[in-house]
Amino acid sequence: MWADPTDDTKRAHVNGWSERQWRHLDTCQFETIIKARVPQLKYSDGSVEELTVPWAERYSRVTTLMTCFVIKLLQACPSTQSVCALTRLSWGTVNAIMVSAVERGMLRRTEQEIAYLGIDEKSSEKGHSYASILTDIDRSRVLDLVPERKLDAAVSLLETLTPSQRASVKAVAMDMWPAFMSATKQCMPQADIVHDKFHISKYLGEAVDAVRKQEHRRLSPAGTSPLTGSKWAWLKNYPDGRSAEAVSFRALHQLNLKTSRAWCLEPVKKVVKMLRRHETGLLNFSQHKISNACAEGFNSAIQLIKANARGFRNFTNYRTRILFHCGKLDLRLA
Repeated sequence: MWADPTDDTKRAHVNGWSERQWRHLDTCQFETIIKARVPQLKYSDGSVEELTVPWAERYSRVTTLMTCFVIKLLQACPSTQSVCALTRLSWGTVNAIMVSAVERGMLRRTEQEIAYLGIDEKSSEKGHSYASILTDIDRSRVLDLVPERKLDAAVSLLETLTPSQRASVKAVAMDMWPAFMSATKQCMPQADIVHDKFHISKYLGEAVDAVRKQEHRRLSPAGTSPLTGSKWAWLKNYPDGRSAEAVSFRALHQLNLKTSRAWCLEPVKKVVKMLRRHETGLLNFSQHKISNACAEGFNSAIQLIKANARGFRNFTNYRTRILFHCGKLDLRLA
């Protein structure tokens, strides 16, 4: 007989036994296994369930202490394979521990008000496969991500927030991707859309570089192109004007080159027209002073995660690892 958790006044009958084993922390460098016969309980409502043992989570193949140790290793090691090598556990077991930790952490997130959001895209697989990533700018954490960067994907991403959280958002930082802007207006009409200076610099820099490439191709056949190796020189700032780089660039800039007059040429004119179409979002930066620097910073961390994993077979594993490392979740066992 066993206590029935559904009714304190009743008892559960032992309906059978299961032979189970769990991997525990090593003892004196020896692999340690706990084995036990676990009762299957039949409750008063007729349901049958295997008893939850005190040293492991239900259906887990490792003990609670081993789970905590693996989580710490996953936070410290560059890849899942490294943790497998250190613990001599299978990839499936280690991955299951990470998945459970992320699920536990997501359930523990409270409905805190979020004033400023960032939404950005990130290449998730080879080719033109993208994921949309939502970040909490103030707390510098990834809130969630979904595959694709279309309108319905962006809407589903914003709807991962509760209605009260969406109502508390003051502004959303993003680039000028139409799907992100439409989804924000649909889900959070009170929130301002902010296009930060990072994207302005990016678009203008790309336009200037397009002019440089055109002119470099024109001058190269004559063997007298002064633009060779100067790509980054045109994209940098020289605040003091006295460094060796600044002096060298000044001499290059004073040459009678189209690149020096790039602001008057068509690639830059095209960018200026685009900026004028998004004038409201650009001006909103002066009010909210937020940027997508947080999301851009996560891009570097995500790129490292992808490199260490040598790519991902599915989006679920990709999402799990980003939330594990960048979500600032409470991963502890209860």
